[in-house]
Amino acid sequence: MEATATQNQAAPPPRLRERYEQDVLPALTSKFGYSTPMQAPRLEKITLNMGLGEAKQNNKMLEAAQTQLATIAGQYPNVRRARKSIASFKVREGMPVGVSVTLRRARMWEFLDRLCSIAVPRIRDFRGLNPRSFDGRGNYSMGVKEQLIFPEIDYDSIDEVRGLDVTITTSAPTDEEAFELLLGLGMPFAKEGRPGKPDADIEAQQAAEEEKRKEEARLRAEAEQAALEQLKEENPEAYETPTPAGPVAEEDSSSSQAAGEEPTSTPPAGEAAAQDSEKEGS
Repeated sequence: MEATATQNQAAPPPRLRERYEQDVLPALTSKFGYSTPMQAPRLEKITLNMGLGEAKQNNKMLEAAQTQLATIAGQYPNVRRARKSIASFKVREGMPVGVSVTLRRARMWEFLDRLCSIAVPRIRDFRGLNPRSFDGRGNYSMGVKEQLIFPEIDYDSIDEVRGLDVTITTSAPTDEEAFELLLGLGMPFAKEGRPGKPDADIEAQQAAEEEKRKEEARLRAEAEQAALEQLKEENPEAYETPTPAGPVAEEDSSSSQAAGEEPTSTPPAGEAAAQDSEKEGS
């Protein structure tokens, strides 16, 4: 009797959904001035997509990708097939090109909780999610390079490293509202590039960065000039300006004429050759 009662007992609601209803929803309503809580943005679905790449014609790799994505999502995925043939990609119509799964309701909240709390912090060299990946209509997409960030995947049992795409669909009409929704749910976004920043702050930040670059360039030029002056002081002969040879020769010829000496003239090439031949004949 107790076992039957335990089996019929309802599962507890996802903790992330409780956080949304208790904390995030009132905060969004007060920030954007919604007239009713039903106007506030909410999650609708999460889509996971894993491409097969060169393993399109390998049934074992297709089954492995399906098993891994089912382990990650908690729901068996569908096989996505090519709609038309493309010769350059070696794809024929009806050939499997990937696997996809769509999560809603409790599984959606549980997956997002695991993604933000466990999987994303395990990304190598993680510096925050890109806040510019919104599509302009309140939907966010991110790419995962390795399925190993999910603790459900056994490192020794995988055949190869695969990536997947995660798309979070919300009811928000703008990117700013969707960003505040996901930020309140715990997604670790980077600080740069967040939507909804005032233009004045962005312009002031750009002006400060430009002024900083100019100041660094000025200091660099002054340091180079000081180093050049120091080299001139240490070795002044290397930096002396050489005097041209033409005016010196003219001054020497004019001084010799003033002293009464006759300038020496070089005979033409023909006369010099004739004189040499006469000398050889004599």
